[in-house]
Amino acid sequence: MNQAPLTVAILGPGGVGGLIGALLARDGHRVVCLAGEATAATLNRHGLRVESVQYGDFTAAVEADTRLREPVDAMFVTVKQTALDEALDRVPAATLGTAVVIPLLNGFEHLGVLRERCPSANVVAGTIKVEATRVAPGRISHSSPFTNIELAGPLDEFAARLRHAGLGVDLRDDETAMLWDKLAFLAPLALLTTRHRADVGTIRGDRRPELLAVLGEITAVARAVGAPVTTEAVLSFFDRVPPTMRSSMQRDADAGRPLEVDAIGGAVLRTAAAHHIDVPATARLVDEVTRLTVREA
Repeated sequence: MNQAPLTVAILGPGGVGGLIGALLARDGHRVVCLAGEATAATLNRHGLRVESVQYGDFTAAVEADTRLREPVDAMFVTVKQTALDEALDRVPAATLGTAVVIPLLNGFEHLGVLRERCPSANVVAGTIKVEATRVAPGRISHSSPFTNIELAGPLDEFAARLRHAGLGVDLRDDETAMLWDKLAFLAPLALLTTRHRADVGTIRGDRRPELLAVLGEITAVARAVGAPVTTEAVLSFFDRVPPTMRSSMQRDADAGRPLEVDAIGGAVLRTAAAHHIDVPATARLVDEVTRLTVREA
């Protein structure tokens, strides 16, 4: 492509953000990672190092800072929901200006927060399907054979740039349908793998009756808000993903980090209550994962 390189900020260069930033930097774009002092210093010295089954192993030079100090063309928000408020303190709204902001957080309630905190920016709903982990500051392990982003907006030129960098990108017209397509898969994946400390292969095998119960409840909630999601479609995706796949919530639980139980499971429960839908299996899982977290703390 003969267009001028983009300047892209990555708010939260962990597994997902680090992978995206590294791919964009490798493709010739200017990437500015926003993180804490120690991580920023490491990235400025060593760049982002990626080990990937899809892209191979490579290192990409990036810039890093603790605060956004100049306008950018776009910003990916790739922190956990539990860290969003603190992370946004690194991004003065006046400096961000009218940049395209793409949050790749789990759930959907973060969109309201971002649109309130960044009123001039073009906040575009996004989702990503990938298994990528930050194993150390600036070191990313990408273990899934896919990195698929969906964006809800008319961003054809921007999407083309992302595809040129190696990312899979689809554009969607319906923000609600897109977000619930992701959540209908993510919520049972995160809650069941974390509760039972098991990979996807075990969940879809030994725990299949519970998986089917939760899928039925969550897809009913999704349809109530207008998303054409079916249990059969989500189950089909469950049955196709690698059996060793684990959820990011499960990895966070194993590492003793805060869990996104409220952003994922809590969002489902609140939406179910608003539409008067009973979701006992999901509610029980949310409660058990929450209590598991409290007990281990």
